[in-house]
Amino acid sequence: MATQLRDPVPDAPAMFDATQQLLDQGYLLLRGALPTTTIASLDADLADAFEQTPFCQGGFYGERTKRFGRLLARSTHSAELVMHPEILDITTQILSPWCDCLQLNLTQAIALYPGALPQLPHRDQDMWRGPTGTIEYLVNVMWPFTPYHEENGATLVWPSSHGAHALEPNPDTDPVAIDLDPGDALLFLGSTLHGAGGNRTDTVRRGAIVSYCLGWLKPYENQWLAYPPDVARHFRPELAALVGYRQHRPNLGNYEGRCPSILLRDRHGQPIGAIDALRPDQQVLIEAHVAGQRG
Repeated sequence: MATQLRDPVPDAPAMFDATQQLLDQGYLLLRGALPTTTIASLDADLADAFEQTPFCQGGFYGERTKRFGRLLARSTHSAELVMHPEILDITTQILSPWCDCLQLNLTQAIALYPGALPQLPHRDQDMWRGPTGTIEYLVNVMWPFTPYHEENGATLVWPSSHGAHALEPNPDTDPVAIDLDPGDALLFLGSTLHGAGGNRTDTVRRGAIVSYCLGWLKPYENQWLAYPPDVARHFRPELAALVGYRQHRPNLGNYEGRCPSILLRDRHGQPIGAIDALRPDQQVLIEAHVAGQRG
């Protein structure tokens, strides 16, 4: 089991070490990533939703499991998970080779009830049918609200099952059950084989998963429906950008040819004109083309 003690805002060498460990092992454990009081407050804010949400249907979600999303609209404390500076820095380093900017893939609260069966081992990158073995599509972060241990369904991770190893047959090695306490964060790559364990206790295991993906992918949770403009305009600009109110160059995710953040400002229905949002290499190409045409 990997355990890494980190300061909330590490220096550059520590950040490099954490990122490298995630790339080397496929997972990374950050102890004490957030105060337990923050996690307790979030858990309390979500108590009614945990109580009222029906059990899932289907073998993958789990029929003794409850899940719900839109955490940023349910509790202001969830933003502290989503915008955690160290985790965002690590995630950006992992994903930036393949995208202009990253985006929020989902926020999902999970309650594993007694009798819940072990989840099918899987890789979250398989939700997209792109090439595997070289590209990392997402980074997951598990945040426990209650202690996670092997008996109550701790997340099972197959070390070194990521990256190019995802092209190989499923490993014949045993998984590692990651013990977590509230405030800890477990990061793992979208290419890492993992799954929830079974809950053999008489208590409910609660927590949340936050994940980030390449900015040009279709995210797991439809962020614009989860956080329409009337909701997102109350977010900090950085958070609104992360949930989709930002263009991904070139011009992806635009609204009327403009950055969708324009929807968070009151324009009273005024017509708007499209504006290029290109990568630097594309901008150079366009400028040369236009100059040549004018000449």
